[in-house]
Amino acid sequence: MNATASLLADTICRTVELGVTITDAAVADEFTHLFCSPVTLDPVCADCGTEGRLRDHVQRKVTDLPIVGHPTRLHVRIPRFTCDNIECETRIFQQRMPALAKPRAKTTRRCSRWILQRLAIDRTSVSAVAKALGLGWDLVNDLAVTETRAMVYDQPGHFDGVRILGVDEHKWKHVRGDGTSSFVTVLVDLTPVVDGTGPSRLLDMIPGRSAKVLTEWLNARDQAFRDRVKVVTMDGFAGYHTAAAKAVPEARTVMDPFHVVHLAADKLTVCRQRIQQATTGHRGRTGDPLYGIRRTLRTRAELLTDKQKVRLFKAFTANDAHAAVEVTYSVYQRLIAAYEASGKREGKIAMYKLLRSIRAGVPTELWSVPAKVATAIKRRVVYVSES
Repeated sequence: MNATASLLADTICRTVELGVTITDAAVADEFTHLFCSPVTLDPVCADCGTEGRLRDHVQRKVTDLPIVGHPTRLHVRIPRFTCDNIECETRIFQQRMPALAKPRAKTTRRCSRWILQRLAIDRTSVSAVAKALGLGWDLVNDLAVTETRAMVYDQPGHFDGVRILGVDEHKWKHVRGDGTSSFVTVLVDLTPVVDGTGPSRLLDMIPGRSAKVLTEWLNARDQAFRDRVKVVTMDGFAGYHTAAAKAVPEARTVMDPFHVVHLAADKLTVCRQRIQQATTGHRGRTGDPLYGIRRTLRTRAELLTDKQKVRLFKAFTANDAHAAVEVTYSVYQRLIAAYEASGKREGKIAMYKLLRSIRAGVPTELWSVPAKVATAIKRRVVYVSES
């Protein structure tokens, strides 16, 4: 390939970014093969710093970005040198190509970044990315995981500045597998959200969901990290609470807004089902007033249509026993409103007023349902004041 053609090919394929220049090209089936050589020679021995003597060349094959929709393979002719320094243990060495790929890697460095861009930004599936590169699904997935860990988890300071630690579980596997846990414990940094400086940060995901899993993760962090954590937010799982109390005893354990509201919604459903059985003697059926509003009850008040408001009113007034559902529904709506308050002070005041009304204004026979909501709210009030 002449110099002009090589320059054009290098410009189009941007191979200079990899430290190589194209010397030839070929097409075989779906693959585009580019034959390259280093832009500059680097005969220096990495161990002793002595300039080596050219011995021969070897060919290294790596996968690069697709070209016009076809998988690409780079065949790089890498020189090998002989080290003449008798005091050096290295006798023969290859020229280092740090811009091209990692040692013994089968893909270029920019290929790994391209995989992440397709998966995270373009929302492309792993299978589609693997097909575009002409690689296997497992390899592409491993490259994405490795690159993500290098970009995020392995960066210095990844765990710095964490004062509000969020803990939750996530079910990532929904089919029977090899016996590994279907759940992972997700840990996020909520400090930027509380400070108003940005979104939350994913810190880590660890297999399993138990007190042991979280305890081991917290104990693996240094003492400075554990001392810096002031609040740990979580769901109602007692295992996480136990782990936090043991590993970070000075931190406050509270429930996050999602789980508090979700708990209130569940208790609202339990109350509706209980009153349904008590008044009709059977489970909900079409035509039953409470059964007809089962979804409307969980809709925020400001999102209700006029038709839904009328349906709620008719259901609440259809039977005196339905007052229990109406009161629990009111607790649910006021809880959401407290979290949606415009300021910290307003939210805290609204939460305390809700607690006080539950204690003083709810009939004794209705306490069994709202009490659990009140317990969750009391744990959560601390976090409202912090945020």
